Amino acid sequence: MDPATRREATLLLAQRDKCKSMRGQTLLEFALVAPLFFILVCGLMDFGHLLYLQMTLQDAVQQAGRYAVTGNHQPNPNNPGQNLSRVNSIIQIAEQAAPGVNVSNISISSKHGGAGSAGGPGDIVTISLSTSMPLITPFVAKFFTGGAYSFTVSVTFMNETFPAGNTT
Repeated sequence: MDPATRREATLLLAQRDKCKSMRGQTLLEFALVAPLFFILVCGLMDFGHLLYLQMTLQDAVQQAGRYAVTGNHQPNPNNPGQNLSRVNSIIQIAEQAAPGVNVSNISISSKHGGAGSAGGPGDIVTISLSTSMPLITPFVAKFFTGGAYSFTVSVTFMNETFPAGNTT
């Protein structure tokens, strides 16, 4: 083998060895960066889910409040021809506005009627809703009590003038 061919062969072997070591370096860099990347992605998913839930709850309470001021009643699905109570009608509107979200911890109160009452014409009604959402990412969940984020949203409206018989 002449010296030029031998030199070429040596250079090719050196380049191949360099590529092998580069592959190992790339794998090591990926192993160091990947956990941070996945924590960031999961944290962004948690944050997006929190924003979605917050907006959904705010919309549900807003729609329930708008319905509450009218003094109207929803039809009772279990007894055709009868209506739900006003408070149960407001709860049903909130449930319909927030599909897939637990709205069982809703409270309705009025200035003159107190807790559990939507009040009469001209009364001030307040609707509050509290819920919590467990976080997806265990690393992020450690920063929140119980691994969940708690929401409380509320709205206050003044009832319109409606027949006094519609208050129950």
